[in-house]
Amino acid sequence: MSLLSTVADFLKPAPPLDPSLRKALDRVAEMVDPMLKAAPGFEKHLSGPVDYALGYCDGLVASLPGPIDINRKAFANDPLVHALFATAGDIDQMLGRSQAVRDFLAEPCSWENEYFYAMFAARRQQKKQLGMAQQGDVIRNDVPQLVLFFSGQTLIEPSCQLDTTLHGLRCKALESLLHTFHAHVKALRDEREGLRADVSVERAHLTVLRGTSGGHALEVGTRHLAELDAKLRHTAESLMPEHLVHALADYLKSPEPALHLTPVSITVDRQGVVTDDGNEDINAHTLNFPELTARDRRLHLAMLARISRDEALEAVEMVRDQQHRFMLI
Repeated sequence: MSLLSTVADFLKPAPPLDPSLRKALDRVAEMVDPMLKAAPGFEKHLSGPVDYALGYCDGLVASLPGPIDINRKAFANDPLVHALFATAGDIDQMLGRSQAVRDFLAEPCSWENEYFYAMFAARRQQKKQLGMAQQGDVIRNDVPQLVLFFSGQTLIEPSCQLDTTLHGLRCKALESLLHTFHAHVKALRDEREGLRADVSVERAHLTVLRGTSGGHALEVGTRHLAELDAKLRHTAESLMPEHLVHALADYLKSPEPALHLTPVSITVDRQGVVTDDGNEDINAHTLNFPELTARDRRLHLAMLARISRDEALEAVEMVRDQQHRFMLI
């Protein structure tokens, strides 16, 4: 290649960004710090990492199991659904109390299909108890047991179209990553304000010392003020748009610690008692599901669910009726 053609290629304008990538970049600036766009090379430095993060979120959502039916029949026949709820009635309570479900059912688009889809999430819990168990030919009622149960059951991104739900979940996955980084930026800002206050106090203290004997205390205070000043400058520099852009780029190129799925396998009986994998009890089943680690660091079982629209409507009306009767008491 000639020198002329090399220079010509170098001077060519960069190809336009993919619309979805540009939209994602706008969302990054909106959620992290609008001043990021003022940083030199904002698009240049973040286009690749944001594109990688989008691909990572796509893969994460694609790996969610399901959709599984969640209803009273599934509670009776599906060991996993049976484990997710204490009673079949709790499924109706989840549907009826879900604001996301209520909002979805209020939209005309909710009538497009007989079923709708959503991501089901719940927190895995375990408790110890003494229960009955057969040990050899003897049945004992004081056997230590570990019981599996779930709490905080919820539905996210309900939609008549599975593709719409998946798209919404991909957007939420990216937003989760950005929320985590925004929390980091907020912590830096809080640290900066705290250091500013400490510097102000230390300077006032030194002013008093200079007017008195000073001596060793003045020397120690001066050294401490210098350390505080250095920390303040370092923190302030890390909050400059160009520094934040580079830090965000590194973060988005390695999103796994902030957002990932971990496979879980647990064998339980119909009462939720955890047993060994080799248990020959016909009522024991091995449950396999992924747990999602997101920005709040709490683990949530996550999977795709399919819900009957009519059953959801009945559940919403039932809960409204319960709430109305409660208010009349």
